[in-house]
Amino acid sequence: MPTSPEPWKSPIWRSQPTFLYSRKPLARYVGRPAAEFLKIEPAAGVVLVVCAVAAMLWANSPWAASYEGVWGLDVSIHVGGFELHHSLREWINDGLMAVFFFVVGMEIKSEIVSGELRQVRNAVAPVAGAVGGMAVPALIFAAFNAGGPGAGGWGIPMATDIAFAVGVLALFGSRIPSAAKVFLLTLAIVDDLGAIAVIAVFYTDDLSMPWLAAAGVILAVAIGLRVLNVWSGPVYLVVGVALWLATLESGIHATVAGVAMGLIISAKPLLDPDAAHAKAQELAKQGLTVEETEQLVRLTRDAQPPTHRLQHEHHPFSSFVVLPLFALANAGVALSGDLLATAATSALTLGIVVGLVAGKTIGITAATWIAVKTGAGRLPEGTGWPLLTGIAAVAGIGFTVALFITELAFHSGDAALLTDEAKIGVLVGSVAAALIGAAIVATTAPRRRSDA
Repeated sequence: MPTSPEPWKSPIWRSQPTFLYSRKPLARYVGRPAAEFLKIEPAAGVVLVVCAVAAMLWANSPWAASYEGVWGLDVSIHVGGFELHHSLREWINDGLMAVFFFVVGMEIKSEIVSGELRQVRNAVAPVAGAVGGMAVPALIFAAFNAGGPGAGGWGIPMATDIAFAVGVLALFGSRIPSAAKVFLLTLAIVDDLGAIAVIAVFYTDDLSMPWLAAAGVILAVAIGLRVLNVWSGPVYLVVGVALWLATLESGIHATVAGVAMGLIISAKPLLDPDAAHAKAQELAKQGLTVEETEQLVRLTRDAQPPTHRLQHEHHPFSSFVVLPLFALANAGVALSGDLLATAATSALTLGIVVGLVAGKTIGITAATWIAVKTGAGRLPEGTGWPLLTGIAAVAGIGFTVALFITELAFHSGDAALLTDEAKIGVLVGSVAAALIGAAIVATTAPRRRSDA
């Protein structure tokens, strides 16, 4: 596509440009700036913040009744005698969030095959940090809530929000060594894997063995297709939807199906990249026919790992549609003087806040220190302990997955009150972790770009 300051003048257009590249004021002053904004690293975090704030304002506005009215709207699908019956919020949490976890699954697969998790020495420190960053917050929460009505929420402060955490580091640009960014990304991915395991094992109720068996058979089919070297996207789409449905009906949270499909997708290209590049160069020498152009497109596509290509395709939808809708549907808490007073002294709220702010920082830093001092792992290049402490504090931003677990944790008694108290804890703890972490990073990050 044209990239000149006046793209509507490019000779590439046969008659006139599309709206986004036209000279219309709405395209020039809204459309193209918005498209450029979505390309920057912190954009997803900014959109999430805006949606979370919008949800809070909506839930506390004169139209507060419409908040629960919209997200509690019943949406049913009937196929013969089969019926899926969920609220709009549940469709987002159980359905659309499977896309988010599908992308997470592919990120995990890519890291295992060709990223930091492939080299044991590099992976030990962030993996140890992730384990410490899950265990210590859970223990702190348990210390506050052992035997209490909110004890079931111990998994809430374990999670790190990838979009927010990476977005905070992105604000410091080249001052953050690239190895430190990779450390945080790897830690957050392992953290997400741990959160998924916690959801599957500890936040699953009423298992249906026939549906669970069906999910196992479908998963085996998906693995078999991968072993047979089947690369057809539509085939995996059909299998993935069937796996999601069987997992949903089995009682295990349906987002686990998204992770499973993400892990099955190949992280290695079908074609040898060097051979594909040589073939492309050969095709381009004498000019390209339409058929050769199509062949060139296939060469380009199949010389990339499917996980890389599918992440690129699904990331915008996941980051700018799925997560914002999730924030809108789940972040709204109707605040009142009584609720705020209760939350301020609630062991549930305090356990989450302290777990996210102190637990994450202590757990990640201590576990990484042990890994490095024992010689099992090593610090990211160009990163000292003060900066690592700041990164650990930033990892205390637990917004998305923490809210997700909150919706699963409480089902009886004062479930509505406990859920609201937990959401307040997640929001307060995540904001505090972001501010404290950013302040530490600002004072400890190198002033000049690191060679790393």
